[in-house]
Amino acid sequence: MTDIYTPEREHRMISGQTSTQGLIARLERRDRISSAERMALEHALDAPVLHRAGELILRAGVRTSDCHLLVSGLAARIKGFQSGARSITQLSIAGDFLDLHSLVMKQVDHGVLALTDCITAAAPHRLMTNLIETQPHLGQLFMLELAIDGAIQREWFHRLGRQDALGRMAHLLCELDARIAMAGLGYEDGFSLTMTQEDFADCLGLSSVHVNRTLAELRARDLATWRGGRVEIHDRAGLVAAAGFDPAYLRPDAAPI
Repeated sequence: MTDIYTPEREHRMISGQTSTQGLIARLERRDRISSAERMALEHALDAPVLHRAGELILRAGVRTSDCHLLVSGLAARIKGFQSGARSITQLSIAGDFLDLHSLVMKQVDHGVLALTDCITAAAPHRLMTNLIETQPHLGQLFMLELAIDGAIQREWFHRLGRQDALGRMAHLLCELDARIAMAGLGYEDGFSLTMTQEDFADCLGLSSVHVNRTLAELRARDLATWRGGRVEIHDRAGLVAAAGFDPAYLRPDAAPI
């Protein structure tokens, strides 16, 4: 069950932070955002809502009239089978729209699960449409967000079929490291990542046992360590090499639209 977010809740937003802070930080890595665009984006969002870890934020097959921005926390897009088996097809971090494509698709074809306590803010489709019409530069940046979203999906699919377990794990950590840094989060030597081995398995198409062995190999090679909800990167260049990681598909550098 969701709760309207209030300052009294134990899960608090950082003092002075707005709902769009993570999104704006990433967009500004690519192009300049005006004060008018910032204000228009903030005004399009409803009050923040808290979702507890393990809660479905969005259910597959539901028609929605809102786009949902992840303000804080870690969420996963999931696809399931009648047998109960599931796949995680993408991880969402603060500043990501969970369903920007619903603006045109309407019906969501996947679920979104809160892996940690998450805060979201909904933007009604009618306000998003008006925002795109009155702030066309933001509309172009939203199109870029959708393009990058698709690029992430292609990268995951490609590696799932052609890369060994160590390479896939290294790539997932490199991708998250880059995306979290672009949102103005993370640390110099790593980032927070509250997941279970089962979550890793569902991302990478591995068994939990294989995930455990792969994480142990990363430690043994002194590339990275995952423990206590945090990833520590010991050798970033080595991790990038093990992953064959090229961040170009994430559009990390400034390239004005």
